[in-house]
Amino acid sequence: MATINYERLQGKLNILADAAKYDVSCSSSAGTRKNQGGGLGDASATGICHSYTEDGRCVSLLKILLTNHCIYDCAYCTSRKSHDTPRAAFSVEEVVDLTMQFYRRNYIEGLFLSSGIFKSGDYTMERLVEVAKILRTRERFNGYIHLKTIPGASKELLLEAGLYADRLSVNIEIPTKSGLALLAPEKSHEQLKAPMQTVKEEIITIRESRKTHKKAPKFVPAGQTSQMIVGASNETDLQVIQLSSHFYKQYDLKRVYYSGYVPMLSDSRLPAIGTPVPMIRENRLYQADWLMRFYGFGAHEIVEPDSPFLDLDCDPKLAWAIRHREHFPVNIQTATYEMIVRIPGIGTKTAKKIVKARKFNQLTLYHLKKMGAAVNRAKYFIATTGKNEHLAHLTRDNFRQYVLAQTQTKFKDQRSGQLALF
Repeated sequence: MATINYERLQGKLNILADAAKYDVSCSSSAGTRKNQGGGLGDASATGICHSYTEDGRCVSLLKILLTNHCIYDCAYCTSRKSHDTPRAAFSVEEVVDLTMQFYRRNYIEGLFLSSGIFKSGDYTMERLVEVAKILRTRERFNGYIHLKTIPGASKELLLEAGLYADRLSVNIEIPTKSGLALLAPEKSHEQLKAPMQTVKEEIITIRESRKTHKKAPKFVPAGQTSQMIVGASNETDLQVIQLSSHFYKQYDLKRVYYSGYVPMLSDSRLPAIGTPVPMIRENRLYQADWLMRFYGFGAHEIVEPDSPFLDLDCDPKLAWAIRHREHFPVNIQTATYEMIVRIPGIGTKTAKKIVKARKFNQLTLYHLKKMGAAVNRAKYFIATTGKNEHLAHLTRDNFRQYVLAQTQTKFKDQRSGQLALF
C-alpha cells in the first residue's frame, strides 16, 4: 500500500469537499446493513442523515467528490470543464484511508461519494466501485455508503456498485428536456434515466431471489434517489412535480431531492450572479413531494395546469384546501383517514390518533390540539362536536386572504433559509 501524504491530502480534501456541497441527495438513508463478524460500523439503526435524524440525533457523512475534473461542460456545474477552478483528484486508497480515519475518530458514520467524470463514465464509475469494494472486503467496513452513479457507466459496473453500496443515486439535474439540452447539451434525460431502470430491475430480481434463497446478496438495501436543480432554467413547478411522480411510480425511487440553483457562474443561459436562491420555492417542492409520498395526493391535485407554480404564501396542502372548499368541512368523527390527513394542520401521526380516539370519545378542537394538530389552521376545515364558529368563514369571497392573515405563526423565521415541512 502506498504511503499517504497527509499534507497533500488535506489540500485535496478542501477542494473536493467544497465541490460536493451542492449535491443534497445524501440527506437520508434508512439503511439496513448490520455489523457481522467483528467488522467496523453499523448502518442498520443509524438512519444516516446529513444533519438530523427523526429522533433528533445529529449524524454526519464524509461527503466528497472523487475528482472535480470533468469532461462535460454543464453550464450550472462548478466543476464544468470550462470553469477556472482549482482541480484535484483522490486516489482510491486515499478515499479509503480518509473514510477509515474519520470513522475511527468518530467524525462520521458513513461515506457519500460522488465524482466529476474524467476520461469516461466507466473509468470513473470503476473507481467509485473500487472504493466501496475495498471498504467492505478489506477494511470490513459496515457503515453507510452512498455512491453516485455516473452517466454512461456500463450496466455491469452499476450492478457491482449495488452489491457494496447501501444507496445509489443518479441526478436528473435539470427537470425538463429542453432545459437540459440548453444547459448541458452533452447529456439527455434518456441517458440519465437508464441507470435508474437498471437499478430498479436488479432490486426486483434480488428481492424475488431472496424469497427462496435467504443468503442471496443484498442489492442497494436503502434504494435509489435522484436530485433536480430548480431555478436554473424556466421549468414550472407542475413539470417538476409531474417528473417526480413519474420517478416514484416508474423507478420506485426512495426520494427525489430539490436544490434551489445558487447563481455562482457567469453564463448568459443562467440567472445572473446575485439572483436570490429560490429557497421558499425549494421548500414548497419538498412539501409537495411529502404530500405525494405520505398523504395520498396525486401530482395533478397539487399543481394545476392553469396555475403551474406552487403558492409561495402557504404550504401546498393548505393551498389545495382553499381551492377545493367543496370538500370541507370534514367531520372528524366519521371521515376516513384518507380525508382527515388532507385537513390543513393535521399530519399523519395526528390523523391516526384521531381515528383511534374517536371510538371512545366525541372529539373537540381541544382534543385535536392535545393530539398535536395545528388548530389555528385546522379549525377552518373541520366539523367537531358542538358548534364551530370558524366554519362560517368557508363561504367568504376573500377566504384565502383571511385564512393566511389568521394563520401566520409568530415564530416565523425572517431568514431566507429552509422552512418547516408542515
